[in-house]
Amino acid sequence: MNKKIKALIAVGGTGGHVFPGINLATFLKEKNYNVKIITDKRGYKFFKETEKTNVSIFPSSPLIKNNVFLLIFSLLLILYSILRSLVFLLYNRPNIIFGMGGYASFPICIAAAILRIKFIIYENNLIIGRANKKLLPFAKRILVSNKKLEGISSKYNFKIEEVGNIIDRKIINHSFDFKIKKSELKILVLGGSQAAQTFAEILPKIFKQCFEKGIPIKIIQHCLPSQNSELRSYYKNLEIEHELFNFSENIVELFAKVNIAITRSGSSVLAELTNANLPFISIPLPSSVDDHQLKNAIFYKNKNFSFLVEEKDLKNKLFNLLKDIYENISKLEQISINQRQYSDKHVYENIDKVLNKILNEKN
Repeated sequence: MNKKIKALIAVGGTGGHVFPGINLATFLKEKNYNVKIITDKRGYKFFKETEKTNVSIFPSSPLIKNNVFLLIFSLLLILYSILRSLVFLLYNRPNIIFGMGGYASFPICIAAAILRIKFIIYENNLIIGRANKKLLPFAKRILVSNKKLEGISSKYNFKIEEVGNIIDRKIINHSFDFKIKKSELKILVLGGSQAAQTFAEILPKIFKQCFEKGIPIKIIQHCLPSQNSELRSYYKNLEIEHELFNFSENIVELFAKVNIAITRSGSSVLAELTNANLPFISIPLPSSVDDHQLKNAIFYKNKNFSFLVEEKDLKNKLFNLLKDIYENISKLEQISINQRQYSDKHVYENIDKVLNKILNEKN
């Protein structure tokens, strides 16, 4: 195309919203789109320095209903953000806007509706998020990872486009060949900041049980910088082989070092692990909105793509599960085989088709 199409991507403040937005931006830039991104202060910290050039920070807030003063404050902040979004859109005039979910994406999409600028929303969980549910009546389409999405009124079914999970193409295109042997459990522990803190407090004690019961393990664990010293000393004293990291720009390298992962149940990370054919134990965040992480985890477990342990059962059930996996290592092999039945390799091709259709529509 000769003239660059202007695209704006609005992402919420969590990694589950930001990373699909970054992946989408990379794809659109390769298609010669002019891409800008909007997020809030929480989301901004996920961007690398080289990615921040076209990223703008807008204030955001959920609608706080349990306190009248906080409710008024959050309403005023949302209104201010909508007004600021109107000015931004009038100045930049994008051809298409993507709302990637989260309350940080809400004001820009509402401003787009007011100015009659086409926008699309994306939902990769199995229950529609609250911001996306409010935006759906005004959106041109909703891109979903799976059509079994809950929470959408049947009158909006015509807006649903099943495209798959917008994950890093390095994972989709990588050929993984895991060496699953009984000699050792090589465990990758993943999670955002909340999971890192919780997992660092609970999981090492369970890994100690494994070691004391003669189950050889190697641990590669994501943790907070403040946890490095304590965790390193703990594993070193137990003589458990380990590797700690606070952030990884190349998760593919970590996947290749292990034969099982322990993770929270955000839709993006579960999709990445499944596309990588890496067996995993899913531990949903108990406080996730509308219990969406539990729904994600149940979906993957029912497909025989993973195991599931709820956080309340970690101390009682995780050790027994790891022991059973070690004694029946073929379970990992079967899960990896099952995962090969699924792939998101056509996600960007699907998005491209939807985009071309929408951009060519008159209204």
